Amino acid sequence: MTRFIHDQFAKEYLKLLLKPYGKVTPDRRVISEVNRIDVFFSPLSAKNQTLEVLGLLGKFAAFPALFEAFRNPATEDEVTECVSKLLLVKSELQRKAHRKTASVETLTIPKLWIITPTAPASLLSTFCVVQKPDWSSAVHFIPEPFRTAIVVVHKLPCNTDTLWLRMLGRGKVQQRAINELKALPLNNPYRQPTLELLYNLQQHLRINENEIEEDDRELIMLLEPLYQRDKELARQEGKQEGKQEGKQEEGQRLVTRQLNRRFGEINSSLADQIQALSVEQLEELAEALLDFSTPTDFEAWLNQQQE
Repeated sequence: MTRFIHDQFAKEYLKLLLKPYGKVTPDRRVISEVNRIDVFFSPLSAKNQTLEVLGLLGKFAAFPALFEAFRNPATEDEVTECVSKLLLVKSELQRKAHRKTASVETLTIPKLWIITPTAPASLLSTFCVVQKPDWSSAVHFIPEPFRTAIVVVHKLPCNTDTLWLRMLGRGKVQQRAINELKALPLNNPYRQPTLELLYNLQQHLRINENEIEEDDRELIMLLEPLYQRDKELARQEGKQEGKQEGKQEEGQRLVTRQLNRRFGEINSSLADQIQALSVEQLEELAEALLDFSTPTDFEAWLNQQQE
């Protein structure tokens, strides 16, 4: 009860002081704009070893995390807004826990990673950032309880551990990361999907080429030969696959016709098995069926292929 009284006093007091200088509306409802987090990540397991492939980014994602990535250097207001989103998420978790008469475990509260290409010393000083052992010097932690770090991409060392974060840089930093991506083994699970995303980015930049910055023009030029090369490889692979499919269909028709001539029309089950044979197996079958005396010989041959 006394809290309500003091709260009401404060409202009336502020109204008294501020009314001469503008419009004051006590108890005004605030309908805030929808806050959107770039990426809200919840790991499936607290000990997911496969995250190691993502290097430093994987270390960030070892626990629940919010990611806010900036193309241009993050400003003080933008950092503050990001932190406010985290606090809203924290409050939401606490309300849900309260309804269940439980407490929120610290590890379930996300950490906020603000990813920015550069950050002036004045910005870092404003948020009283600190360094932590076993972390890159490019990762600046805002003191608790904000659970936030500012990641300065252009200060990250150039190694495989930071590749996936440096891809979010700009200019020479991003270009070098793309060249490193290109040099990764072809079987790397993230190589080709990342290139495809970059190609999409390139196409969108090209559409707005009259309005883009010099960094983006250089990015288009860097990606163009990669895009054309992959496009040609895809065309050749498609052409080769088409030839292979045509050869396979021809082989299926040939052996089916030969079997029908020798033993009468084969049943649908055997026909389906022929459809599943590779080109090499069809070629072997075309030779082997010359020695078949009965359909049973053909069935025995098919069984051998499945062993």
